[in-house]
Amino acid sequence: MNRDILRIAIPGIVTNITVPLLGIVDLSIVGHMSASPFYADANLGAAVIGAISVGGLIFNMVYWLFNFLRMGSSGLTAQAFGRQDGRGERRVLRMGLLVALVCSLGIFVLQRPIEWIAHLIIAPTDEVWSLAVAYYRIRIWAAPAVLALFAMSGWFVGMQNARFPMYIAIGQNLLNIVLSALLVFVAGMGVEGVALGTVISQYAGLAAALVLVSRSRLHAESDASPVVHQVGWSAFFTVNRDIFLRMVCLIAVTTAFTSFGARQGDLLLAVNTLLIQLFLIFSYFSDAFSLAGEALVGKYVGMEQTERQQAAQSGIRASGLLARVQLQRCVRLLFLWASGITLVFTLLYVTGADLLLRILTDDAEVTRAARTYLPWSFAVPVAGFAAFMWDGIFIGATATRLMMYTLLLSALVFFGLWWLPLPLPSNHHLWLCFIAYLATRSLYQTWLARRVILLSS
Repeated sequence: MNRDILRIAIPGIVTNITVPLLGIVDLSIVGHMSASPFYADANLGAAVIGAISVGGLIFNMVYWLFNFLRMGSSGLTAQAFGRQDGRGERRVLRMGLLVALVCSLGIFVLQRPIEWIAHLIIAPTDEVWSLAVAYYRIRIWAAPAVLALFAMSGWFVGMQNARFPMYIAIGQNLLNIVLSALLVFVAGMGVEGVALGTVISQYAGLAAALVLVSRSRLHAESDASPVVHQVGWSAFFTVNRDIFLRMVCLIAVTTAFTSFGARQGDLLLAVNTLLIQLFLIFSYFSDAFSLAGEALVGKYVGMEQTERQQAAQSGIRASGLLARVQLQRCVRLLFLWASGITLVFTLLYVTGADLLLRILTDDAEVTRAARTYLPWSFAVPVAGFAAFMWDGIFIGATATRLMMYTLLLSALVFFGLWWLPLPLPSNHHLWLCFIAYLATRSLYQTWLARRVILLSS
């Protein structure tokens, strides 16, 4: 069981670390444009860096909403895999790709309203916005590839294969580095070259994913489970609708956290941005074990469905099912791994946070101000690790309605506590709200899981 967990979690960690490199690569390339003979304007550097940051923010906001394509595909596919349901495995993939295509067409249709709303929210300078628009209007054409890769990455995980998404992510980033550098420094295309390099690399990733799908070992069509367990559009839309609404709540909280911090001035905004990086580093590791939960819990739920079906057909009482025992053991081991990771990161942050801050910035004023709020960042792994683990377990069990309710309650706690007058400085108040939000997710999902998933007969 531990080997199965690590077989999914380790590639997941590599993928999680690799994905943010896409933005870092784009920023580093435009950050060195002034060294090229194509760009004589010495004042261009700050504008193009700002443009890439704004453009990247727009796509993060848009694509984050569609992450339900990955999560929904993984849970449903894992259950079909556990049932050895080849027809179900193929059907989830087809449905995911079709929905990804429809959603990408919607993005194309709404690209100008999205542009207008982004300008209204971000409000950059005219110089930065003109460059950001040039970047946005090219990179938007990668939407079908990006959304299809969401669905296919989830499908690979459901098929108990986290290596293929890792290969795709690494290959995309390497190709993006080469193409963007060539288009900027050799072809002299500027931010348009960075955007085009990203678009080409994302379609190359889609092509590679399609090849890897053809090499994936699916169960035979003849092994399809009884009709009662076959995946239909109703189940697919229900799961993805719940995850989408959950994402809306999550985005509302994270956006509000940034917005409320920004109202306190540039210094505290910088402090919160740095401390959130510590949270993100922890999440790269914890989310990988959550990914293992999606795959393995889904597989055991599918196996249990088959065992119950066989017991019903034989007239035997379905008690002491092997898949149920394996599911509970899997959950215990996932939490052991998560607890170990939480302990390691908590100790790392307590003993080395000052060094980490100096690595992230050399601004003495920001570093000095951040030390005041470090205890809050120490509490983040402890408050949030159970929520991350239960997210993966709930997705594998397709208990997505419970996830949605949990995020809705947690978001209400965050905003309710923020508007409650407390005798705390504003930024301490904000971090208290964030910790309470994470803790609510952890505690409420723990209560739901024990009552609904683990203890169900």
